[in-house]
Amino acid sequence: MSLAAFDGTRRVPPAVNEPVRSYAPGSPERASLEARLQQMAAEVVEIPVVVGGRRVHTGDVGTVTMPCDHGHVLARYHKATPELVREAIEASAAASKVWASWRWEERAAVFLKAAELLTTTWRDTLNAATILGQAKTVHQAEIDAACELIDFFRFNVQFAQELYAEQPLSDHTMWNQLDYRPLEGFVYAVTPFNFTAIGGNLPGAPALMGNVVLWKPSATATLSSWYTMQLLEAAGLPPGVINFLPGDAAMISEIALTHRDLAGVHFTGSTGVFNSMWETIGKNMNRYRSYPRIVGETGGKDFIVAHPSADAQALAVGMVRGAFEYQGQKCSAASRAYIPASLWPEVKAKCTAMMAEMKQGDTRDFTNFVAAVIDERAFTRLAAAIDEAKANATIVAGGGYDKSKGWFIQPTIIETKDPNYRTLCEELFGPILTVYVYDDAEWAETLQIVDRTSPYALTGAVFAQDRQAVREANAALRQSAGNFYINDKPTGAVVGQQPFGGARGSGTNDKAGSKLNLMRWVSTRTIKETFASPLGWKYPYLG
Repeated sequence: MSLAAFDGTRRVPPAVNEPVRSYAPGSPERASLEARLQQMAAEVVEIPVVVGGRRVHTGDVGTVTMPCDHGHVLARYHKATPELVREAIEASAAASKVWASWRWEERAAVFLKAAELLTTTWRDTLNAATILGQAKTVHQAEIDAACELIDFFRFNVQFAQELYAEQPLSDHTMWNQLDYRPLEGFVYAVTPFNFTAIGGNLPGAPALMGNVVLWKPSATATLSSWYTMQLLEAAGLPPGVINFLPGDAAMISEIALTHRDLAGVHFTGSTGVFNSMWETIGKNMNRYRSYPRIVGETGGKDFIVAHPSADAQALAVGMVRGAFEYQGQKCSAASRAYIPASLWPEVKAKCTAMMAEMKQGDTRDFTNFVAAVIDERAFTRLAAAIDEAKANATIVAGGGYDKSKGWFIQPTIIETKDPNYRTLCEELFGPILTVYVYDDAEWAETLQIVDRTSPYALTGAVFAQDRQAVREANAALRQSAGNFYINDKPTGAVVGQQPFGGARGSGTNDKAGSKLNLMRWVSTRTIKETFASPLGWKYPYLG
């Protein structure tokens, strides 16, 4: 059946950042979310593999447990088999023929509807899944699973409209056009545990641009990823456009990354895994139909550097919030700080006082500021770093841990006199902030230390009231962070406001939350139409 074409230049609704709800005591949104949390905590969800819209229960299952109560099972996810991965590639190829033929506005409508569903009837579900399964506080879940994912869907549509509108010059003799084609093949999206919004954006952004996707969600975020998949289906995403493949990452990647039709990789995770994926692609270059687009946001060793002119209170708040919100499990979390000796006593006192007031526990208790880390592997790594610091550095605050019920690591500040101490250099991904105190006269030298200390360049912040110091830091640290903050913590990038991504060992810096990212998921074709074709072969100079 052919579909009639509808003429007209369409404009999508202007994107506006979704307001963050407060969930204050007595508010309607708090009561509604608490009821949904109670309901979902009592369930054990069966999560299937989704291939071409078909739900498959393989019987080989993994479990999703609450980090705050690791004996509490929230879901069982069925693991994809090699045969299902190959079927997903075939299903994506079949879906591509139809999906790529849709007008871009029709694809956009799916994501705009998903955004509105998440704003309204799905908000409690995505927030609750993130609170329970990923141990986010209500505020951290709201800014991630609700607001940021809504913003990704709405702003990506607006960015797509702007991109498609970019066309080359023409004159009365010819009409030049750019055709923004989807990539030829499938995009392999691999998503992390720490942001539900990233789980929706990594497969969603390529799909919006007409691509088909194999989505490998993080095992520890499978619950929220599954609800995100269902949200997109409810919004009208056709079968096979995004295929949902929980399971063994190594097996799935081996098949996807070596397949002839691999068109791109959209990844967020560790630098080591991304490097391994890139290496696999490099070894198989003769196999692919096209050069795969490789887009990744990876590790970070994010810094705060303070000038002697910094406001001590603002600095302390930036350190505590930047390091300990969501247990430091953000790619952007502050994990190293450089504080002048003249400020350190006051800043230390303010930080320790704030930390003494912080409550830690189950995220269903909305009075808790911090909760558990994601799993036992993270707990073991972080506990070892704390034990090492007790022997080789100074624990300023915190330093405790307990895994009897949940994976609880106490927010911890370490002070070291060694600028090359391990926890200043290596990514830990937890609620540990290491402080190096420098002599006030060594500001310029300290900036150089900050720049060369780690292989990463994701986020960083400078605190200073002296404008010349801000200028100096901005220049010295230009390559040290893809997202740089002045007098603010190095976390909390907002879609459309601070496009996110870093360079060096932190990724390809393709800036999620901007038009720059969408450009990676199209392959342009130039079309020239000449209105009056030349009828003779000779040029005037031959006369």
